[in-house]
Amino acid sequence: MSNYKTVFFTLGILQIILGIFMLIPVIIQLLYNEVDVSFLSSSIVTMVFGTLFFLSNLDHDKKLNLQQAFLLTALSWLSIAIFGSLPFVFSEIKFSFTNAFFESMSGITTTGSTIISDLENIPKGILFWRAILQWLGGIGIIVMAITLMPIMNVGGMQLFKISSNDSSEKILPKSKEIALRLIYIYSGLTALCAFSYRILGMNTFDSLTHSMTTIATGGFSNYNESIGFFNSISIEISAMIFIILGSLPFIAYIKFLSGNKKIFFSDIQIKTFLKIIIFSIIILVIYLIINSTEKLNLRSIVFNVVSILTGTGYVNAKYDDWGSFPIILFLGLMFIGGCAGSTTCGIKIFRIQILYSFIQNHLKKIIFPKGIFVLKYDQNPVDNKFIASIISFIYMYLLIFFIITALLSLTGLDFITAISGAATSISNVGPGLGSIIGPNGNFSSLPDISKWILTLGMILGRLELFAILVLFLPSFWRN
Repeated sequence: MSNYKTVFFTLGILQIILGIFMLIPVIIQLLYNEVDVSFLSSSIVTMVFGTLFFLSNLDHDKKLNLQQAFLLTALSWLSIAIFGSLPFVFSEIKFSFTNAFFESMSGITTTGSTIISDLENIPKGILFWRAILQWLGGIGIIVMAITLMPIMNVGGMQLFKISSNDSSEKILPKSKEIALRLIYIYSGLTALCAFSYRILGMNTFDSLTHSMTTIATGGFSNYNESIGFFNSISIEISAMIFIILGSLPFIAYIKFLSGNKKIFFSDIQIKTFLKIIIFSIIILVIYLIINSTEKLNLRSIVFNVVSILTGTGYVNAKYDDWGSFPIILFLGLMFIGGCAGSTTCGIKIFRIQILYSFIQNHLKKIIFPKGIFVLKYDQNPVDNKFIASIISFIYMYLLIFFIITALLSLTGLDFITAISGAATSISNVGPGLGSIIGPNGNFSSLPDISKWILTLGMILGRLELFAILVLFLPSFWRN
């Protein structure tokens, strides 16, 4: 195991950091007279394990090869989800481990699905911890997507490699500088979001928790009605603005601060992302004007399109009552997701763009067999190896979606619950469709086996599938 000392050393640091963050809800407990030992004991357990990993691997070689990068990625999210579930287990609510792990994994993967049926009566410390988990998950996936995944060549993420001279042996030194910048930007956006919520009418506690879950595009709320509880147009507009800001590639923020002031207008992903939002709203408006007997609610349409596409999962209306077409449209938006290098999940905009260009080029070759057509993305040529990784990712994404749907059906769930549950877990969206896990429902009544299946879907979707699947190949470990 000496080859993995850097992996376990890093895991130790992450657990110590997680243990420190567990002390923050203790302050909330003191403020609201909810003091118990749940967070203090969880913090001690987490930091003890983290310290043991840290001290026993001090002699690591400070390098991280490709194999270790995959292992670190998987173990980081798994260990944080496990230790992150301790406050739920130790709390006065007495979560079962299945429910605690489900809630923790949903938080750290910024999925937003919950097993809590009565959020208004949950202790403030638990609500704040849920928000912290999503906030940490948001910054974690951004750092990983920009620093680790391009080196790991996961599903075409090599397109976003910061420098062509980067190698797997240089991951850690390069990551430190980039990670610090990302944390500053991410924290700054969170603070601005909290300030806007506060001046628009939220109390201090709600503004803090909702700002963390908004920027993380996670969608955990303190109320059963989600963001719709506030019934405020201004709050919903603010939420949409910061959801979109969290859905943009964070490398664009770094480029903007480095002097490229036109990056947000020239980035091909951002432009397509905004077009999808606009076209989805227009299509939905036209459909509801023609088919709905109720008064058109443009506010709900715009908000839920933005929320579902970005995987945030906030709701302000029961969109599954709008008819069959909106349900199909929202399922499609769940799969698309936001931009690469953001807090969103899904297939991602850039893969959809490249697949569209690939199909377009293929049709041209059929029409003009002797023609030479070079596939490009953002004016850069794309080779066949890269195309293969994109197509493989999309194929595996859809295949795993159907497998999860089938497994959920075998556990006794109805078709709508199974198919939307599979979509919402692998796309890390949050609420599903139907009367059970729909916009104002929750996952508490699902069988435990269904919750474990959904939990697996969450981590697979969050880590771009191959970062997990490759660990099960014997040839990977022999290399």
